[in-house]
Amino acid sequence: MKRLILSTAALALTTGFAMAQDVVRMGTEGAYPPYNFINDSGEVDGFEREVGDELCKRAELTCEWVTNDWDSIIPNLTSGNYDTIIAGMSITDERDQVIDFTQPYFPPDPSIYVAASEDVDLEGGVVAAQTGTIQASHVASTGATLVEFATPDETVAAVRNGEVDAALADKGFLLPIANAESDLYVVSDDVYLGDGIGVGVRESDAELKEKLDAAITSMKEDGSLNTLIEKWFEGMKGPY
Repeated sequence: MKRLILSTAALALTTGFAMAQDVVRMGTEGAYPPYNFINDSGEVDGFEREVGDELCKRAELTCEWVTNDWDSIIPNLTSGNYDTIIAGMSITDERDQVIDFTQPYFPPDPSIYVAASEDVDLEGGVVAAQTGTIQASHVASTGATLVEFATPDETVAAVRNGEVDAALADKGFLLPIANAESDLYVVSDDVYLGDGIGVGVRESDAELKEKLDAAITSMKEDGSLNTLIEKWFEGMKGPY
């Protein structure tokens, strides 16, 4: 799915302690539906909330949820403000140099471009993407003028108000928005980026990673992960 590029400050890894404490803190953004969002009760909700809760149950972990802005989500993991990242984060080689990942709990989600007009120049125009994502890196590589925003909602707003020609984000995020609005169009084929979505952990937390990996395997084997994918992503067939 989403996301790339990290602050070099994240290179200062902390010692592992997630398994030594009573509560494992699950870090998420809370702003990328249907992966994760804040519901009307002010609680973390979405596909990843349900997946994360089930992983904690199967791994026999007591977990609590913490939200953090996307642009500092990896540095705050490595500095110990929470113990996992479960936030639509694509597994990439660059990120893997700083943190570790479980096996994927979601396959590579195609990205799409959305625009206010069906006649738009994606390579020569101005394209919005969220800061620090694999989509932003891709746009920069195409020759288009990249405009980065702190949140995914801001990229869509920039399309609506004519600030940019198009926005690029995960299909799971953008397609429901485009389908609900008559003045937004999907203007590209699927663009595949990243190696699937995994839970991010500190490199020092091997025991926590092992427990989460085992829980993900269990959910794949009994079909419950596919059930959640099909619940939250309309028209998508569970791949596991």
